[in-house]
Amino acid sequence: MRRIGALIFPGFELLDVFGPMEMFGLLTDDFQLELVAETPGPISSNQQLKAYAEHSIDDETAYDILFVPGGAGTRHEIGNHRLLDWISRSAEIAEYTLSVCTGSALLAKAGVLNNRRATTNKAAFSWVREQGPNVDWVAQARWVEDGTILTSSGVSAGMDMTLGAIALMHGQDRAEQVATWCEYSWHRDKTRDPFAHVHRLV
Repeated sequence: MRRIGALIFPGFELLDVFGPMEMFGLLTDDFQLELVAETPGPISSNQQLKAYAEHSIDDETAYDILFVPGGAGTRHEIGNHRLLDWISRSAEIAEYTLSVCTGSALLAKAGVLNNRRATTNKAAFSWVREQGPNVDWVAQARWVEDGTILTSSGVSAGMDMTLGAIALMHGQDRAEQVATWCEYSWHRDKTRDPFAHVHRLV
């Protein structure tokens, strides 16, 4: 059983969080899901729908998997040193660290991605790259696996990465089973992101 700490903050992207959590959450014997925020309670997403964080970063819980979403709120949170310090400490302890979309900007700003390969939302690629000058940013990637750190492109790409993470932890057949349960067409090729072309990055 791996305990997942899914970070949420004002302006987080709904699908970044709940698409992957849907997939992890189907494997009830393998993953325990928790929403964590700087302050516990209802947190407004970028779509204004609120999610309730039962846990606070002050709890200092050691999560097996740190999960960091993106969203418009990352533009504010990159200046939140208290949160960045928590991300840094949590990633150091975690077995795996995952980010979706501009969540990689927070990982980069916290120093988690230094000297590693990573990707992000292609529409925000230039801005995210500025947050991590010591990161090898990969434009043409749906998601990137660098050891135990996985980063994905924008929004829906988080679900592709999550299935990739499940495959790493529990095998390809298990990941295929989850995709079937979700009736989701998995983009299995992590090296190909059509939105890199849309945004003229390649």
